[in-house]
Amino acid sequence: MSTLDGLKLSTAKKPAHIPAVVFRRNKLSNKLWEQIQLAKSQIDGTSFAVKKFRTVKDKETGLRKSVEVNKRLREWWFKNELGKVCFCVKYGSRPLELAKGKHSVEVGNPAELVKALELVKSAVEAGELDAQIELASGAVRKGFGR
Repeated sequence: MSTLDGLKLSTAKKPAHIPAVVFRRNKLSNKLWEQIQLAKSQIDGTSFAVKKFRTVKDKETGLRKSVEVNKRLREWWFKNELGKVCFCVKYGSRPLELAKGKHSVEVGNPAELVKALELVKSAVEAGELDAQIELASGAVRKGFGR
């Protein structure tokens, strides 16, 4: 056991399921990570693609198989009438209201965009936007009802 003596051992177990708040927080955090990487790649002049698997049916054999395809990423940022870069944080297709009546963040240039996205990502991971995520999640769920 001398090899394991340098490790801190505990009795922690992996939870069977994670709470809905944490799941939504992680989902938004992952989307923000994609936006950060997309912004960095545009600044560097490179391309960025996230892969996902899609199941397709082979027309000749009739069998289903998984194919890796690029995920379509849309930019959350745009230029306003003054030429400043603005971005909206979205949960699904719904923009989050970051403050009363304010849905977007204005930054001066693309380098500041990356810093602002990272700041919002850290706020999401800290749980500061849980109420806004809950409202947006309820609106998205409501759209699926009949």
